[in-house]
Amino acid sequence: MNKQSKTRISVCMATYNGRHFIEEQLNSILPQLSEYDELIISDDHSTDGTWEFLLDLKTKDPRIKLFQNKNQGVIANFANAIEQSTQPIIFLSDQDDVWQPDKIEKILPYFENPQTQVVVSDLVIVDNDFAILEPSYQAMRHTQAGFWHNLVKSSYIGAGMAFRATLKDIVLPIPATVPMHDMWIGLLADYNRGVVFIPDRLVYYRRHGLNASEIKTTASRVQQFKWRWNALQLVRKRIKEVKKK
Repeated sequence: MNKQSKTRISVCMATYNGRHFIEEQLNSILPQLSEYDELIISDDHSTDGTWEFLLDLKTKDPRIKLFQNKNQGVIANFANAIEQSTQPIIFLSDQDDVWQPDKIEKILPYFENPQTQVVVSDLVIVDNDFAILEPSYQAMRHTQAGFWHNLVKSSYIGAGMAFRATLKDIVLPIPATVPMHDMWIGLLADYNRGVVFIPDRLVYYRRHGLNASEIKTTASRVQQFKWRWNALQLVRKRIKEVKKK
């Protein structure tokens, strides 16, 4: 429980038409937060009652802070949530997963190392009814640390990711042309060897056909190469921009 920790955190969640799933996820997150932590939710103009549900929940829990995105998709939605966060450690959260009850407690100690910028936990991939599809995301993806390995085959998965808020200065704004927000955050941090992958399986990562992201891309090899080349150029450009400041 983060109630015993002095480190304050922001959980940043992006929502879009997640009313069927979100309650289970919130019930797994909120008990882990102290009264000083915050749950930042950016909603991309849901039409299924998600926003109305969140508005009602906010009246009962002041740790919940709600923002609306401009219906610009998942990357911009997460960027909006991250931008609104105020605490020193940021946890990313999908709307439809379920956290293990000790997720925050297990991850925070890794940030005691000042070199660590991003921590990525393992996940258990499950279906809509929580039947296990893959017991380990990291085993499935053959996860390895390192910038170049993850540029070719990214294991920076947002559902298991936490990072220092100081990264916001380099992460934001997130280019619209990067493959995904989590890959962008991971590559920028790993440029200076600041990413730690941990084997703890701290999230039930639910796949149900309505997810906003894919585990395995269906894009062609040519398209994948173009994405990665573009990501590399964007990372190098952002690093140069930050160094000039």
